[in-house]
Amino acid sequence: MTRPLFWLLLYLLPALATAQEATLRLGLKGELLTLGQTQLIAREPLPAKLQAPLGSLWKLFVYSWLVDTEAHEPAYACRGQAKDEVYCCTAGGSIARDQALVKSCGLYFEPARLGIQAADWRSYWQARQAPQWLLDLPALQPSMRVPVAELLQVLAVLPAQAQMRRVLLDVVLNAADGNVVGELGGRLRVKTWSWLGDQDPTSRQGGFGGWTADGTPIWAGGRGTSQMVLRHYRQALAEVLPVEWPADAGRCVEVGLFSRYPIARVLSGERAAPSGPLRGGYRVEFSNGNQLDIHSDGELFLLQDKLVARLDREEYVARVLQREARPEPAEAAKALAIAIRTYLLQNATHHGECLSIDDSSSRQRVAPRPATAESRAIAAWTSDLVLAGSNVTYHSDQPGPDKLSWHQAVEQANAGKRFDAILLHAYPRASLSRWDNPVASCEALPAGQEWLQTQRRAWRPRLESEVGYNEISNFAVCRLAFGRPYVNRERQRIYVRGVLSLQDRLDLTHEYLHLAFEAHPNGQDENYIEGLARHLLLE
Repeated sequence: MTRPLFWLLLYLLPALATAQEATLRLGLKGELLTLGQTQLIAREPLPAKLQAPLGSLWKLFVYSWLVDTEAHEPAYACRGQAKDEVYCCTAGGSIARDQALVKSCGLYFEPARLGIQAADWRSYWQARQAPQWLLDLPALQPSMRVPVAELLQVLAVLPAQAQMRRVLLDVVLNAADGNVVGELGGRLRVKTWSWLGDQDPTSRQGGFGGWTADGTPIWAGGRGTSQMVLRHYRQALAEVLPVEWPADAGRCVEVGLFSRYPIARVLSGERAAPSGPLRGGYRVEFSNGNQLDIHSDGELFLLQDKLVARLDREEYVARVLQREARPEPAEAAKALAIAIRTYLLQNATHHGECLSIDDSSSRQRVAPRPATAESRAIAAWTSDLVLAGSNVTYHSDQPGPDKLSWHQAVEQANAGKRFDAILLHAYPRASLSRWDNPVASCEALPAGQEWLQTQRRAWRPRLESEVGYNEISNFAVCRLAFGRPYVNRERQRIYVRGVLSLQDRLDLTHEYLHLAFEAHPNGQDENYIEGLARHLLLE
């Protein structure tokens, strides 16, 4: 070996070792996948001997117990006396069960607080043939090492998992400033865990455990905290996570088909179809003379001269996507699917156990036949995701305030925009959220938005002479609950307390200028920004 080559290898070995260590282990469907940050590295059968710390995953079992035993435990009240309350609530506040699971509030799930007796716990899990490590309540600690294969087996049959899958979508929504949900959509429903490193107790290891949307158990572990794992490996996870039909496709949606077009008759071959459920192919003849072929697998009903569809929510989303647009380009279709689901949430009425909405151009048009595999894949990828904070509408080619244009979304997707960026452009005040708990991270401040829009027109001649100024076309003014005013550049949102006082308006002007000068060094110069804000507002 030549001397230069020898020294080159000595230089590269530490880097190679670091690269080999920086991986994520993923247990899924009986396999152990090794992921780099951008791709799958290796695949092998899941070793029975692979163990990992339980970390915060013990809370899944307590949550399951509470739901399955129909417990009515009190909320946890934060008094500011325990340091771990930082994971729960602020002093004087309280937290309930679902949010305690999402935020990993261990104080909420303490067995002593909940009155869970060790003997009752053992009997409960023994009856469910749980592994030995789950029977011993006092030993169920974050430091406990458990076989990953056994953990996945327990998760597969865990009571209350359907409810947990819905709730735990919030973990993905909240991770890495929304960038994780941008990569993974609604496919992952997991509780995160972190613990001390195996070799170095000053380091951390972490990951997650739970389910994919279709109910498949999943576990992951790697170096760093759980939030680091989600942030660093989201691109590789996006490549390996399956896109399967969700285990809970949503409560039924009852659709009055062709609500604006009176039906003359429905034919099966040459014979009039009788009232009741329809199976197979049919031809609908309308009173205006038009005809249309339809197909039903039992989900369409002929009720005298009315056609009604009773669909799972996600099938409804897929059928509207199929009728209103198409499933490609994928990022545009994902954005539209979320808009469709949000429109349903905001506009449907309740009819018994179902939601009810008409099929019409003034509502949403629904394909009168099963959705294609491609349209279903888009609905499944975005399952349970909605927007909160704006009234959502959309159109084929006409953009507008809080209105997505499909034509524009296609252009944005073809230019490389991700679905969440497409949605942010169309609905700047809206936040991605989940179907059964739509919470907006931006509480709109209409007075601030209107004031700033008006002022910008008067400021335009002065600002256009400033080097680096770029007038923002889409932005949102949001109410600040606490803390100092700030701007979220990625989402183009300005957070201020109000617009009534001079200081409020100065804060709003200041933060807007930070946004407008984002691409220029002046945007980072506090003295310049504050001086310009005062000049605009006071002079």
